Amino acid sequence: MANETFDNGMKKRRAVLGDAHVDRAEANKTDFDADFQAFITRYAWGEVWQGEVLRVKERHFITLAMMAALGKEHEFAMHVRATKQTGVSQEELADILKTVAIYAGLPAANTAFGIAKKIFAEEKES
Repeated sequence: MANETFDNGMKKRRAVLGDAHVDRAEANKTDFDADFQAFITRYAWGEVWQGEVLRVKERHFITLAMMAALGKEHEFAMHVRATKQTGVSQEELADILKTVAIYAGLPAANTAFGIAKKIFAEEKES
């Protein structure tokens, strides 16, 4: 069962974050964090992201809002890049961040808007 959970998690992780991101993360694993990476794959991607109540896009809305609200800039940026895979539009993300501004504070939302704008500009250029 553990291997099945890991395998399903890796499939979901790739579906949401994209192969390029996951391949980089896997290539950068060390003995120090290999168990932690497997843990994330099993429990975040193999359990939580496999849930049947919320659709992937809905779960991504929540994840984006939480990462912005908590000021987790690196993780937020990673998930902004993943919006291409999950179908979260720029309009939807802007609305999510307005909600973050009201419930978590303007500085958190302002920072998140800046990160998203930079990523969208980079993607447009490439």
